[in-house]
Amino acid sequence: MGVARRVPHADRTGRGDQARDAQEVGPPARATAGAREGRAVSDPRLLVDPYKEWVAKEAIPVHEGFGLDLLALDVAPWPRLEAKGAFAHLTGRGDFIDMQVIDIAPGGKTAPQRHLYEEVVYVLAGRGSTSVESPSGERHSFEWQTGSLFAIPLNGSYRHYNGSGTEPARFVAVTDLPLILNVFRDEDFIWNNPRAFPDRFGEARRFRGDGTFLPVRPGRHMWETNFVPDLRKFELKEWKARGAGGSNIMFVLADGTMHAHMSEMPVGTYKKGHRHGADFHVFAVTGEGYSLYWWEGEKELRRFDWKHGCVFAPADRLYHQHFNASPEPARYLAIAFGGLRYPTLADKRATFMGMDVSVKEGGRQIEYEDEDPRIRRMYEAELRKRGIPSRMDAVFQPA
Repeated sequence: MGVARRVPHADRTGRGDQARDAQEVGPPARATAGAREGRAVSDPRLLVDPYKEWVAKEAIPVHEGFGLDLLALDVAPWPRLEAKGAFAHLTGRGDFIDMQVIDIAPGGKTAPQRHLYEEVVYVLAGRGSTSVESPSGERHSFEWQTGSLFAIPLNGSYRHYNGSGTEPARFVAVTDLPLILNVFRDEDFIWNNPRAFPDRFGEARRFRGDGTFLPVRPGRHMWETNFVPDLRKFELKEWKARGAGGSNIMFVLADGTMHAHMSEMPVGTYKKGHRHGADFHVFAVTGEGYSLYWWEGEKELRRFDWKHGCVFAPADRLYHQHFNASPEPARYLAIAFGGLRYPTLADKRATFMGMDVSVKEGGRQIEYEDEDPRIRRMYEAELRKRGIPSRMDAVFQPA
């Protein structure tokens, strides 16, 4: 498969500007106003996006698309971090979060950082460590590797180190900087703010990979921690309602507003289709496969192929469905703004309440018996091509 397949930036054929997220539509931030009520104003500020202006000033690559292979992206020196970096802006990213791809040279380290926005980090390649300082002055250090997941407690001082002297380390940071910067519009307030949030750090053991399991019910079980050493080995909990033999866990990271969850599909199976609001960034963790996506009422099924390193973000209300096409279980990680503990947004609350409830009952999921018959036929053909047996008969013809 190599590089993840790119898809057109605008996905709704014939729908004009509706095909793109709101932040991609509209005139430039600066324009010349015509005469109105006898007055003319030259070069007014309107429809300003402070986050986009900041991105332009940082002068590093900006990659866009429905989905991307983060391991294949070009990066460039980023003076702010004293490492290489790039922005990855997906079509379905929504209004509140972004992705920053960071590449640390062999034996290198980033500049010390502190900021008033949340950050969830997923390690794509390499190994290293991160040191975080609490408001009391206590230092917490932990070692990460490919597949690690962690969060930086809000406004904590931290620094990343590459633990290899021969190989670079690359990770992606998903942040809510667009929200914070567009609301406050003050860089000094965000990057030089002494305000401490000690409750975000929690117990020291949470930086060592320990945590607390919070049982709720299938699909809502939570693991509260600051650091997950290896997502590839983390124990998941059964979630039958979302599809054949699937399992899942919801993460509460550094008691933040940012959300993360991980799901697994057994060999020869696929999940039920569903939809939700924008900004869920879906990262392939293990295995390989593809996801189909379509708008309600459309006949065309579009496809995005994925493997480790790939990410995509379905746009608002875009139906999508995940398929394991590998001879091993396939895991994926989703990161978004607004989590199970602190949904923040009404739409996120509705998503977490209805993510495994049929659309016919007011939820957001398409049951197997209601899906387009082409979907299973396409999947079975894909498995035959790869020599992988299907396990979907038991789902469609239960004993």
